[in-house]
Amino acid sequence: QVQLVESGGGLVQAGDSLKLSCAASGRSLSNYAMGWFRQAPGKEREFVARIWWYGIISYYKYADSVKGRFTISRDSAKNTVYLQMNSLKPEDTAVYYCAAGSSGGDQRNAYDYWGQGTQVTVSS
Repeated sequence: QVQLVESGGGLVQAGDSLKLSCAASGRSLSNYAMGWFRQAPGKEREFVARIWWYGIISYYKYADSVKGRFTISRDSAKNTVYLQMNSLKPEDTAVYYCAAGSSGGDQRNAYDYWGQGTQVTVSS
């Protein structure tokens, strides 16, 4: 079992930055691919970014809507994954979730464990 706890959300203005954290316990994240998803009111939960690795080499993928603005990273020593969000827009407003999966991917069903989410609100 893996327990995931997100933090770092908040209310910011358009153009500001936020850094979300996803702290894991129970197992090492080195065994999993990690993803960030978000869900805006009335919308489906959507893929934002993911990271996976083979040995010391990390791989990344981003949704087109956040490419160039968001960066996913991990700190193995802290068993934590991050999402640095720059140049935030009102349309980035959502609850952000991190997830861990043995295979990873862009689809929600590729992940086995989910956090409770952290709210990000971007005002115009």
